[in-house]
Parts: sequence; structure tokens; C-alpha cells
Amino acid sequence: MTTHEVPSALMADGFRARKDFGIGGLGKTATIAAAGALVAEGIVGSQAPVTLLVTLPLTAAVIGLAAARRHGMSALAYYWAKFAWRRAARFEATSYRRVLLPHPYALDLPGVGATSTLIKAHDPTTGRSVGVVHDRARGYMTITTLLAPGGSLMAPTGTVHSSLRTWSSVLDAMSTDDQIKGASVTIQITPGAGEALGDDVKARKDPRAPQLAKRVIDDLVRTTPHATASVAPWMSVTVDPNASANPPADLAEQVAEALRVVDSLDLSGTGTDIERRCTDVDLRRLVRAAYDPAVFNARDSDFAELSWSECGPQAADDGWEEYAHDGGVSISWVLREMPRRPIAYSVLLPLLAPGRFQRRITLAYRVLDPHEGEAVLEREISNAYNRAQATAEVKGRAKWSQKADAQRAEQAAAQVAGGAQVVDWTLMVTVTARSTADLPAARQELERAIKATRGIRMRPAFGAQAAVFAAGLPLGYNPLVRD
Repeated sequence: MTTHEVPSALMADGFRARKDFGIGGLGKTATIAAAGALVAEGIVGSQAPVTLLVTLPLTAAVIGLAAARRHGMSALAYYWAKFAWRRAARFEATSYRRVLLPHPYALDLPGVGATSTLIKAHDPTTGRSVGVVHDRARGYMTITTLLAPGGSLMAPTGTVHSSLRTWSSVLDAMSTDDQIKGASVTIQITPGAGEALGDDVKARKDPRAPQLAKRVIDDLVRTTPHATASVAPWMSVTVDPNASANPPADLAEQVAEALRVVDSLDLSGTGTDIERRCTDVDLRRLVRAAYDPAVFNARDSDFAELSWSECGPQAADDGWEEYAHDGGVSISWVLREMPRRPIAYSVLLPLLAPGRFQRRITLAYRVLDPHEGEAVLEREISNAYNRAQATAEVKGRAKWSQKADAQRAEQAAAQVAGGAQVVDWTLMVTVTARSTADLPAARQELERAIKATRGIRMRPAFGAQAAVFAAGLPLGYNPLVRD
């Protein structure tokens, strides 16, 4: 058996989660809170010692939960989120029924998409219409671009390396533009293209071709519609048009400014081609087909007259580990931890391989400006050395994992000093099954794909299924974008 050796030039590393400095596994905020609680108990206990019989065990339990880990997060945060979700479910706040909502809320999308609205604009550079999603609460605008990525597995090493360098340049451009708040790249794989495959073959068939060739193509289209998959990649960029030196005076100028900023990002040479900016019909199709996959291959005319609110679900229930909506049930997972070793550029290939169920993979980015990135890394180096020193004072020596973590922080700082950028990013995956009965098979398929990446660790989006589901759609919502 032979193995494919990935050249070192095509390996990526430098992944590191932010870590606060605290005592006993606590973060900085938790340590300060615990110290404050113990001091307060000491003051109260000096006047009424009997109260310590109640307060000390309770404080110890809370501190223990804050220090313990559950699914890669604080156990206290996990159980508090579960309590909050159950409380919301008791008051039916996790259920959405569009037809029962009064005006004007019936005109909004549910959840994180409630503040968004769709604007149909004209792009003077291409002469085509463009769909712009406007966040009415913050004033941000999101423009989505349909992509046509080329395969890179068979490409020469130099070509792939050049694509990676060019994508790094795109991130550099984002870091120096105050108007770009964040971006996300989504790839949606829908199995069984069916009618779409037949329409595509019919449009490309040469009428002068030999009859034998025509019969072979017709037989392939007829016998293999469910063995195909439709791949729809897109990139969404969130822009603050009012962050310019001369803020736009009205909505039309804001849209024009957002288009100008997005046009300044050059994706040529990144291994993908720009198909076109998403029109308002494209956005309606992507959003509506996510909630109801049965309409994914419908004609454009079926989406042209839909209002923005009609693109959302008629009914939805946000569960602890699943999200039930019009055309099926979805499960969403989020990134827990990246490998601490270099990984190949093709590490996400198992997640991108077609399966039985529709799958949506989203990489969300927020590029820190150079000054913020440098400050973050200096703080991370200090935290890493403080943790190692505290452990050494207690146990006589620091843990090897702590020493390695400090070295990774220093390596990241050296890369930034050489011109690299610090990027906050996360990975989200959503799988949609047509029925509740298919949900176990969909979850198993997702778990196998994640394990096949050999190192990437993910977990269910506990209590945030609807939000993560929406984060993979061109709704203008990016969990990393802050005010």
C-alpha cells in the first residue's frame, strides 16, 4: 500500500486557542470572581460563622464546575447554557411559527436573522443586479459572491502553494481595511442533483454529436441522478459602510460604498473563480432551500416573488442538539480544537465529500488589525509563561504541555513580526436530514467525516442550533463579528 506524502510547503500550522491566566484551571475572570466570593464569605463569616456551613460548600461546587471541562468548555458554562435553554423551552421561546406572529414581526426572519433585510441593488461595474443583506440594527451590509472553485488535489505543488499565498494576501487586505468586519466561506453539498443535472447536460449537448454518444449520455443522466451532488460555494463579506472617512449620507450611498469595498478584494489566484455577485434571487434560493431542501433545484421564477421573510421557515423548533424546520431536521457542530501539529491543506476533504445528506461547511473569519494582533499575542505569551511558572512553584516544574504552549505563542509572535496576520476563525458544519427517522444516520455520517480529518475536534452546538444553522447562510450573521 502506498501513501501520499504532502510536501512541507503545503502544511499549515500555528493554530492556537486563546487562554486566560487563572488558578487551578480557572480563567482570569473566574479566578477574580472566586477570590471575591471567598473574601466576601470571610467577612460575613467573621460576623456569622454559621453561614459558612451553607456558603462554603456552594462556592466550592461553583468553583469546581468552573474549573472542570465538559465538551471542551467550562462545565459551569455548559450546565448554565442547558438551564437557560430548558427555561426558554418551557416558555416556548425555542419554537417559531411565522403565521401566528403579529405584524410587524411576521415580516422578519427568525432568530439572528430578525434584523436583516434584503436590498436589490444595481452594480454599475457589471451592469447586473446584486443582492445586499442589510443589518438594520448595526448598519452593516453583507455581500455574497458565488464561487466556482477548481480542484487542487491534482494540481502541481507550486500552484497550490501560490494559491495559499494569495489567500494569505486577501486576509492581509482585510486586516488593514477598517470597513471589513468579517467574512465567511461556505460550501454546500447537496446529493442527488437530479433535474439540475439533466438540465445542465441538455444545455451543453451538441446536436451534431453522433447518435451513439447522445444515447450514452442520455442513459447516464437517466440511471445516475442520485449518484451526483450539487456543490454550491459562496463567500460572504460583512462591511460597515459608515466606517469610512466620509460616511454615506443615505442608504443608496451605503450600498454603493459596501460594493466598492467588496470589489477591492481580489480573489484571483486563490484557486477559485468568481462566478458572479449573488443577486436577490440567488440569496432567496440559498436561504429558502436551506430551510426546505426540496426546493433547491426549483426555477428562479419560483423565488423571484418571495419576500425576505418568506425565505425563512414556516415553523421551526430549536432543540438542544437539533433544529427542526420546514423540510427536515438539521444538526450543527462547531469547532472544539484544531490539531497541535501541522496539517495538510486538504484536511477538510472528508467533510467536503458528498454523502447521503445535504451538508454545509462554513469557515468564518475575523482578521485582527496589526496592532490588535500584536497586543493579543503579547498577552498570550505572558499568560502562557505565568501558567507555567505557577505550576512550577506548586509542583516543582512546569508541565511539558505548558512549555510547548508557550513556544507556540512565541512562534506565532515571530510570524506576526515577519508580516503574518492574526485571524480569529471558526469552523461550523450543518447536516440536514429530510425526517427525524434519518437523523441518527445523518449524525453518524457527520461523526465519521470529522474523524476522517484525523485531528480536528468538533462538538454539537449545544443550545445554539438555530444560530449556527443561520451562520452558514448569507443572512449577514457572523458569530465572530463584534460591534
